[in-house]
Amino acid sequence: MGIGAVALSWMMQQEAARAIPPVIKQKPVTDLKPRQPQTQPQARAMISMFQHGGPSHMDLTDPKPELTKFDGTDYTGDVAFSFVNQASKKLLGSPFKFRKHGQCGTEISELLPHTAGIVDDMCLIRSMHTGANGHEVSIRYFHGGIPGVLGRPHLASWLLYALGSETQDLPAYMVLTDPGGHPVDGVNNWSNGFMPPLFQGTVLRPKEPRILNLAAPSHLKGELQKQNLAFLQKLNSRHLEQSGGDSDLEARIASYELAARMQTAATDALDISQETKATQTMYGLDNDTTREYGTRCLISRRLVERGVRFVQLFLAGQPWDNHGSIRTALPDVCRRTDQPAAALVKDLKQRGMLDSTIVHWGGEIGRLPVTQVMGDPAAAGRDHNGQGFSIWMAGGGVKPGMVYGATDEFGHKAVENVVTPNDYQATLMSLFGLNHSDVIYHHNGQPQVITANRPAKVVTDILKSSPAAT
Repeated sequence: MGIGAVALSWMMQQEAARAIPPVIKQKPVTDLKPRQPQTQPQARAMISMFQHGGPSHMDLTDPKPELTKFDGTDYTGDVAFSFVNQASKKLLGSPFKFRKHGQCGTEISELLPHTAGIVDDMCLIRSMHTGANGHEVSIRYFHGGIPGVLGRPHLASWLLYALGSETQDLPAYMVLTDPGGHPVDGVNNWSNGFMPPLFQGTVLRPKEPRILNLAAPSHLKGELQKQNLAFLQKLNSRHLEQSGGDSDLEARIASYELAARMQTAATDALDISQETKATQTMYGLDNDTTREYGTRCLISRRLVERGVRFVQLFLAGQPWDNHGSIRTALPDVCRRTDQPAAALVKDLKQRGMLDSTIVHWGGEIGRLPVTQVMGDPAAAGRDHNGQGFSIWMAGGGVKPGMVYGATDEFGHKAVENVVTPNDYQATLMSLFGLNHSDVIYHHNGQPQVITANRPAKVVTDILKSSPAAT
């Protein structure tokens, strides 16, 4: 996790002075030179706050009066349970209250008071559907395009492959993990799959120092370091010339050069002490509950501000997987994440960055309307549900202040304007000025696209403007 390892993980090659054509049905590239999108992009960067475990939509973002009305009665529909030994068909009305917020009047749970304050800036999708109830199968669907399949590149890898990087001084795809450990499915969450390692996520340490050995030793700082680096560059260039231009060697030389540049760029990007007291308070850095997640949300904004293309934040394990004690477990994770997530949107907006930065919040599945763990109400929870659930997005060309799609009267299944992870991927690609079916990577002689040639549509109803024809 030192500075050299961070730089080397990207195997960065020098960027061109000007952009080259996009990766559209042409020979694959193995560099991060900036490339032009097919059409005028609405977004240039994305921050994804992925919420592993399956946030309970009927308790957070999708109010169901009928569920409350028939609380404790038997559900007449078919239910697929993940934990059959604790299964029940007794409906569980939400113990949390909803009310309308903002000019748009979107209803949000009392558990998300800060998210309620940004409803006029976000698009709430209530009709997500994976068709599978499992965690890993749905996570891989969201990230890689096929349910449950390992070895697929992450959405961010496809964006880097198609568009390259806007910064020469920082990795273009950065992952901010939790001090408590990796999320469920581990490093697969930021895998480059069958693409070169150049396109995988670069992980920052979850605690300070976030990059080891970032600063040069005191006896090497200043002019002496500059002279040493210049001499090293001269030797490397000579060696590269003698080797006949070996691409692996060239990439390794570039990683050394990136590491040197990162000593300044990364130190600056990670130094949140430069932020005003008001900004730090907005993210909740003055509160023990929100400080850690708020710090990572603030760092995310600082990274995107400096040209990083894609930033993804994860929580340890799957804290939204509330099979039991939902009355206490759900409020706990909401208190930790609600304020920082809303602050990120507010901060980007007040800095004029929201129009070009997509913010995503959501998990891989939702929860069932029936109770899991019968008996003591305090022990009750909800089982997995991939048939219908919510996510929200803001900025980057997404229509603000709107709700899209719907689940049935009990929140079990998406029934109106269903959106799959493939639709989500196609829509995001379009916001970056790309046609998802035209960004092709050849693997084992076969052309591959982010949606794996599965049915996928751009959800134009949630976009400020329709994608231009390619």
